[in-house]
Amino acid sequence: MSVGEEVRTEQTKPQQSLGTAAARNLATTTKSVPQMQEISSRWLLRMLPWVDIQGGTYRVNRRMTFAVGDGRLTFVKTGDRVEVIPAELGELPALRSYEDEEVLFEIARRCEQREIPAGDVIASFGSPSDEVYLLAHGRVEKVGTGPYGEDESLGVLADGAYFGDDALLNEDAIWEYTARALTACTVLVLPRQEFEQIAERSDTLREHLQQRRSIPSQRSNKYGEKEIDLSSGHSGEPDIPHTFVDYEARPREYELSVAQTVLRIHTRVADLYNQPMNQTEQQIRLTVEALKERQEHELINNRDFGLLHNCEYDQRIQPHDGVPGPDDLDELLSRRRGTKMLLAHPRAIAAFGRELNKRGLVPETIDMAGNRIPTWRGVPIFPCNKIPVSDARTTSIIALRTGEADQGVIGLRASGIPDEIEPSLSVRFMGINEQAIIKYLVTAYYSAAVLVPDALGVLENVEIGRWR
Repeated sequence: MSVGEEVRTEQTKPQQSLGTAAARNLATTTKSVPQMQEISSRWLLRMLPWVDIQGGTYRVNRRMTFAVGDGRLTFVKTGDRVEVIPAELGELPALRSYEDEEVLFEIARRCEQREIPAGDVIASFGSPSDEVYLLAHGRVEKVGTGPYGEDESLGVLADGAYFGDDALLNEDAIWEYTARALTACTVLVLPRQEFEQIAERSDTLREHLQQRRSIPSQRSNKYGEKEIDLSSGHSGEPDIPHTFVDYEARPREYELSVAQTVLRIHTRVADLYNQPMNQTEQQIRLTVEALKERQEHELINNRDFGLLHNCEYDQRIQPHDGVPGPDDLDELLSRRRGTKMLLAHPRAIAAFGRELNKRGLVPETIDMAGNRIPTWRGVPIFPCNKIPVSDARTTSIIALRTGEADQGVIGLRASGIPDEIEPSLSVRFMGINEQAIIKYLVTAYYSAAVLVPDALGVLENVEIGRWR
């Protein structure tokens, strides 16, 4: 018998039992609820302490601080020419809160662009400081002298930073460290002589500089807060100093942000297809999951209250070798007391793990809700895929001290809103339209507040693509 004849014989055999296709018509299929790839662990939402607020606004009162400029500069690149945005010069300590646009434009025009090769010394320790450097692109290391005469790294500067700004207020300023280019750098240089020529012709700038020079004479602590006069170690009957604690006149206020959508469900679906699973409940469940994903994204990336945009400049550090190593995380943790958690993109955690492997180190892990979370110095490192990864394959690692009692970072919400299904999250029935479609308004209110600057720190420009 040939192969073809054998196949025909098999096909013509009479069916001896019920087929699976027919059997399914009488069977109850075991099925899952609708699945969704977008759902992530959302550790930030789970671990952040949430504070219920009234009136939709939370005010952060702080001690009086003498602000001296602590932001970053923004540049515009046209071809191979780089220019600083004039208004951004207000981030320099000497020009803090100065708003004369014509003068700022003239200062920006006087900046000279320079290309500095990797390894070159930009400024030497002890030499006169007569130029301000605005770092448009690249990495610069500040090197000082250690207690035993050896070189000591004082930090790494990256895009948007500035250095040498003391020259604008003090004509006798000298370089207190050596600035060395770690990579090829593009800088804009503002000579003090050019700046003084502009100040001679501008009355408003001269008055502003005089006011700025008076700020250091104000008694303040190392954090810039107005000092509280105290006396200790005395004997006899000396005059005890009088003091008071001054507050900021215009404290920052955080308003609750909102994320909303209108969920639509046809009445025919809700009426006829609710077994064994309630279609309305599943639609709402998946919509709420998407809303929470957006909420965590906003807490990280929102330009008004997001963690990445609210970290003070002096709490931002750069990795010494590009990749995130143990030394970099140690430096990040040392910037604040009581760090409660670290947030990093999963690829950044993998890059950190590769560095540990090179050194033969094994991080400890802790159990969090049934998950093994890696730690460093006892601080858990939570994955967060909302932290962006740039086209250059760099990202950031965030360090947080949390809670009101510890003057940390807190989440803000408004519990008790109408039709609430979770704190500060509501599903409100909006009626049925003429097309027989049911509508629900799904709303979440949230924000985040940084109570004191050192509660939040960021390790920036972390390389995640290096494997050697």
